Amino acid sequence: MTTLSDRPNTALLVIDVQNGIVADTHQRDVVVANVGTLVDRAREEGVPIVWVQHSSEQLAKGSDAWQYVPELVRREAEPLVHKTFADSFEDTDLEEVLAGAGIGRLVVTGAQTDECIRSTIHGAFVRGYDVTLVGDAHTTEDQSAWGAPPPDKVIAHTNLYWRYHTAPGRTAAVVETKDVTFGD
Repeated sequence: MTTLSDRPNTALLVIDVQNGIVADTHQRDVVVANVGTLVDRAREEGVPIVWVQHSSEQLAKGSDAWQYVPELVRREAEPLVHKTFADSFEDTDLEEVLAGAGIGRLVVTGAQTDECIRSTIHGAFVRGYDVTLVGDAHTTEDQSAWGAPPPDKVIAHTNLYWRYHTAPGRTAAVVETKDVTFGD
């Protein structure tokens, strides 16, 4: 259904599941395990996996904090997109990677729900992609000291509004890990 009619394929997008990002996130171990389950399933089904890795002044390239969590191991052949902004498309080669593989639908996982996940799902949607957010495979840390709701509420709210998000010729969906399908 994507507006990218020449892109029939689906990819799993794994955003910023890095040591320094997920260390203090809500249900870290459950979310990482769910992402791992999806990575395994995608590999079994021959579905492309695109890894996104954030760097910043606080998250220096090459540092331990910058590394992906040890439970998730990227294979050499799987694309890695480096980013410095919340939206994984912004000033990166993500669009080129997806276009080259004929990808019009993204299954999105990772961190942080209220920053990079939201920015990327919206960025993908406005670019014409169908976007499925895996409701139990994204997380965030507690930002309530700065006025945000607690992390479980941030996650629940994101899942709620994305489930009902609409636009012409595109689909938005939220599914649990156990219900993810990579095919039509």
